[in-house]
Amino acid sequence: MCGIVGAVAQRNVVPILLEGLQRLEYRGYDSAGLVVVRDGQLERVRSTGRVAELTEKSAATHGLIGIAHTRWATHGAPSERNAHPHISKNHIAVVHNGIIENYEALRTYLTAAGYEFTSDTDTEVIAHLVHSHYARGNSLLAATQAALAELVGAYAIGVIAADNPDQLICARRGSPLLLGVGSGEHFVASDVSALLPVTRQVVYLEEGDVVELGRLGYRIFDAQGTQVERAVQVSELSNESVQLGAYRHYMQKEIHEQPQALADTLESVCNSQSLVPGIFGAEAAATFADIDSILILACGTSHHAGLAARYWLEEIAGIRCNVEIASEYRYRTSVPNPKTLVVVISQSGETADTQAALNHAKAQGHGHTLAICNVPESALVRLCKLRLLTRAGPEIGVASTKAFTTQLAALFLLTLVLAKTRGRLTAQQEQQYLHELRHLPSAVQKVLELEPLIAKLAEHFAGKQHALFLGRGLHYPIALEGALKLKEISYIHAEAYPAGELKHGPLALVDKDMPVISVAPNDALLEKLKSNLQEVRARGGELYVFADADTHIHAADGIHIMQMPEHAGYLSPILHTIPLQLLAYYVALQKGTDVDKPRNLAKSVTVE
Repeated sequence: MCGIVGAVAQRNVVPILLEGLQRLEYRGYDSAGLVVVRDGQLERVRSTGRVAELTEKSAATHGLIGIAHTRWATHGAPSERNAHPHISKNHIAVVHNGIIENYEALRTYLTAAGYEFTSDTDTEVIAHLVHSHYARGNSLLAATQAALAELVGAYAIGVIAADNPDQLICARRGSPLLLGVGSGEHFVASDVSALLPVTRQVVYLEEGDVVELGRLGYRIFDAQGTQVERAVQVSELSNESVQLGAYRHYMQKEIHEQPQALADTLESVCNSQSLVPGIFGAEAAATFADIDSILILACGTSHHAGLAARYWLEEIAGIRCNVEIASEYRYRTSVPNPKTLVVVISQSGETADTQAALNHAKAQGHGHTLAICNVPESALVRLCKLRLLTRAGPEIGVASTKAFTTQLAALFLLTLVLAKTRGRLTAQQEQQYLHELRHLPSAVQKVLELEPLIAKLAEHFAGKQHALFLGRGLHYPIALEGALKLKEISYIHAEAYPAGELKHGPLALVDKDMPVISVAPNDALLEKLKSNLQEVRARGGELYVFADADTHIHAADGIHIMQMPEHAGYLSPILHTIPLQLLAYYVALQKGTDVDKPRNLAKSVTVE
């Protein structure tokens, strides 16, 4: 949830650290800080608020080695005293992403040993623990390894010492971390985007790796302490791909990138004449022939994608599907089925709850696993036998947009391949679906042309405190996603319900001050939905309906209609997602919130 940057070079690393933090600010923005070694001393600068404030405070700071951090608070309130880096005895400095589960016991032990704690964080125990081993004459590498052996929990860390101006130690377990390889300089970061200004050569660290970085080289040790080699890869990300460009916010940029993101995700299929299991991996054909059910594990927006996929999988592929919130799954007793395909969905592939749920499923005997993910080098991808990459490109805005629609596209591909494997897809149907998938990016582009109208519609919401979203069947998960987007970035309390549930309770909330947003595709449940909408109008509720062209729902007093360009059949949820994203975006603009960095939230939830 936090962002880490570190550098050891033959030039001032402060500008490198600050630019890296700017690019990682989507991962956390409660506070920020950096520390460098200067003339045998640790020089630390910390700030509450954004990286821009830290930049101002760091104007006179200079050093050839340093670590930096942007924080999303877990232990301890957002404040300068809780901001990273944390320092022990003015000698050891640490930055940390993750949660140390046994920090209270360690804090008690270290306090008794004479260490003074100046923050409320779990991270400070790491600094004191490393110092306790370093003070016994161990090298910084050995001291860090010894300290890590005493930690329980998840971490990505960077460590430097005041008397060691050419050595940076970093390690990861349960949180992402990678190296940047340069000429006479080396780097570490939570995300490759932070390093693009200085290098595109990266090394993705494995679980448990500990690294000793110097200006002229580095050494990697695995969890057992054995020195190992890890491949140097050239990142496919371009510096331009993480720039804002002409857009006002990253969220707006990423909404508009969806046609290309979908085209990239579907490229391997749309350029072929048939659907083959091999797009999910070499073992996919044998796996798909062996399974009799699907279990989808995901959190947040990815969970909504899974809920939509359940309708596809059961109706088109004829395979039983269960969808679980990952953070809940491993804490209840479930009945394992070795013939179940466990599908995990995550934008980052580092979501702690989803990783834990996957590991629990595997421990239960589920050997068939598939990751749908946007990051090829992520932990989830490495943990699963099969995978499909969504190729959405970097998503910086905290509120997920293009990751969600590409996840839906990937899940629809899974549905079609399973349907074909199970003999439920004729050659004619296969060609028709391929045609619809090829058309999908241009269909999304047409929906984006509604942006000016949706911006105008958003003006109606500026003074609202609550909103209700309705959908039926396949589009109920889209209503859930629309409500999530609105509450995330505009702070309007929003809830979503299957429209048929209105009369079972939520209708009591409906009045003139409760806008009701409905997804109204022209499908088998349209007439039922129309009846539900009449229930709203009868109670004085104001309706905002995103309707297909041929639904015959007309604007009237208290009924605002946003006409969708076309009906996309089973792919309709993807099209109907776009205007709800735009609505949330423009309502947030009306309310003046920080669209890309909503309060209390951060991207890539790597803590439980």
